[in-house]
Amino acid sequence: MKISCIQMDMQLGAVEENFAHAAALIRAAVDADQPDVVVLPETWNTGFFPQDLASCADRDGERTKAVFSALAKELGVNIVCGSVANQRADGFYNTAYVFDRAGAVVAEYDKTHLFTPSGENGRFRPGAHTCRFTLDGISCGLIICYEIRFPELARAIALAGTDLLFVVAQWPESRIMHLETLARARAIENQIFLALCNSVGAAGETRCGGHSAIIDPLGEYLAHAWDGEETVTGTADFSVIEGIRSSINVFQDRRPELY
Repeated sequence: MKISCIQMDMQLGAVEENFAHAAALIRAAVDADQPDVVVLPETWNTGFFPQDLASCADRDGERTKAVFSALAKELGVNIVCGSVANQRADGFYNTAYVFDRAGAVVAEYDKTHLFTPSGENGRFRPGAHTCRFTLDGISCGLIICYEIRFPELARAIALAGTDLLFVVAQWPESRIMHLETLARARAIENQIFLALCNSVGAAGETRCGGHSAIIDPLGEYLAHAWDGEETVTGTADFSVIEGIRSSINVFQDRRPELY
């Protein structure tokens, strides 16, 4: 499976510009690399996050679903549509959407672990379930940004049979070493492929640090971006997973009765 992570530079609160830019970047990635999956970062529609959410958040994901369902179908590509600031009747959510090649919504996920240091928990409501889905016959999962710091979340998704974990983020440049370390650790400890899609550019006073990557189950980079807007593409060969898991029997050797 060929995966393209679009390390997008979005403008804070500039919804029209961000929608147009995201669609253009997806078209460019498909033209350049013919990937099976394209990935956008966290809250690409608004940035993370404007004070006036009510004026720029999507409404029940309607615009996101309309635009990217049609785009996935037109281009014949799976789209892991990052996440968007999303307003429902009971409040705001940080919501991820995934579309298959036919344009069908195969996953909708509300971020469950909100980033309290930034006040995200005061502006958004948390989700109540994990996220698993299938793309081109591959069992996938998705987590959003801060959630990569919770190994039990990635482990629960892996134990359910996941082979590829998508991580969409707006991670700051000042802690980029944490992101790279955590991403490789989640891939290694769960013996899965991991596709990390971070953003770049400024969101208010915070500068996002990029370093998006495709990582194999041994923690090796198959592809790696730096700190500018770019698309990074790598190919995951899922036939290697069985050999890795049989040689180091992490799941067989677990002692969950002790922890």
